[in-house]
Amino acid sequence: MSGIKKIGVFTSGGDSPGMNAAIRAVVRSALYYNLEVVGIKRGYEGMILGEFEDMDRKSVANIIQRGGTILRTARSADFKTKAGREQAYQQLKSRNVDALVAIGGDGTFTGAKVFGEEFDFPILGLPGTIDNDLFGTDFTIGYDTAINNVVDAVDRIRDTAESHSRLFIVEVMGRDCGLIALRSGIGVGAESIFIPETKTDMEAMMHRLEISRKDKMSKILIVAEGEGDSGGAVELAERVKQRFPQYDTRVSILGHIQRGGKPTCMDRVLASRLGVAAVENLITGRRNEMVGLLNGKIAFTSFDHAIKHNVEINKDLFKIVDILSL
Repeated sequence: MSGIKKIGVFTSGGDSPGMNAAIRAVVRSALYYNLEVVGIKRGYEGMILGEFEDMDRKSVANIIQRGGTILRTARSADFKTKAGREQAYQQLKSRNVDALVAIGGDGTFTGAKVFGEEFDFPILGLPGTIDNDLFGTDFTIGYDTAINNVVDAVDRIRDTAESHSRLFIVEVMGRDCGLIALRSGIGVGAESIFIPETKTDMEAMMHRLEISRKDKMSKILIVAEGEGDSGGAVELAERVKQRFPQYDTRVSILGHIQRGGKPTCMDRVLASRLGVAAVENLITGRRNEMVGLLNGKIAFTSFDHAIKHNVEINKDLFKIVDILSL
């Protein structure tokens, strides 16, 4: 046993739907095992400034369905310095916090790894990011909600596209990872999908538009915001207009609506499972790892491996796009 009596929980980096469900799971699991728990506001920045709040069952009532994070989130330049981390450590010790649960993505886990090693402090991480770009879990908290938000938005865009016989180029989030674009693109029946992980074959895309059914009333192209070969949605639209002036081509950039809103059931359940597992495994002595879900089972991955972004793109998914976009 680890001798842990008080756990701190915080969210850091970009918000993602399901973070509140994860906070709820950590708090109530800690209380179930007779541990004290504090919420740390605004991530590492709040840790440095001592923005701590004692939490009980009522603190996390009626939040499982809410998007965003009740603990809020912030970037912290000070935490990147040894002096900043020292101050954070002293704040934790002054409140008798014995261990941490960090909810976030690669930046959060990079900070957790350094802090845990410097001060021999037990930390477990929960993968909270819409990008699904962490190694060691099939899905990250927020990813399912994000792709469903994209599908819902593009379904609405398709209604307008069909009414006016338009070609829409829709830009989605994914500066470094195209999984949102790839999976949601299949879900909406996109004609082409552009992601950072693959070399864009512009001629092949143009040819697909050229040979597509003439009676097809709408066309949708999905572009990840980090896809550099196409130049992004606006530049891609200009290329399409030059090649196919007959198309009424429009651009829609979905932006931050992908992050917001109520988390899906899948994200709520995932967050709940991972939150409980984090508390139970801190108690038994695990530390400096991310808690994930692989093949339906709880799995642990060192922070080092989790943040490598070595998530392989399933090439079969691109084949599906080619087959179904006729």
